[in-house]
Amino acid sequence: MKLVLDTNKLFSFFWKGSLISNLLSSDHDLYSPKFALEELDKHKSEILKKTKLSSTDFEEFKIKLQNVVEFVPFSEYADKIPEAFNLMPEHAKDTDFLALALKLNAAIVSNDKELKMQSAVEIFDNARISELL
Repeated sequence: MKLVLDTNKLFSFFWKGSLISNLLSSDHDLYSPKFALEELDKHKSEILKKTKLSSTDFEEFKIKLQNVVEFVPFSEYADKIPEAFNLMPEHAKDTDFLALALKLNAAIVSNDKELKMQSAVEIFDNARISELL
């Protein structure tokens, strides 16, 4: 199954024993917008503080993440941005994830309540993530 991971799910990869770590070793095709990598770097100090990882460990985890998640450039799903925005005009912060899912005909792994309110793309939250393992 094609799955788009939101930024919070990518963050959770750095936590030991997270369900996302199990998902990364599954047979699903995993994607995320390329800007999500920048978000990881932007929040690196917060992730290090919460996980007690070293900076070197963080970089190693990030490389592992990039080996199993395809980070898609904006140009590859930009044509779906208007459709995604129309589905959730009051919640533009998730437009990229929705647009990428629409482009790939994929589901999204997210706990975002607003994403769950649209019906164009299936959402797997923490309560449903075990269905994917």
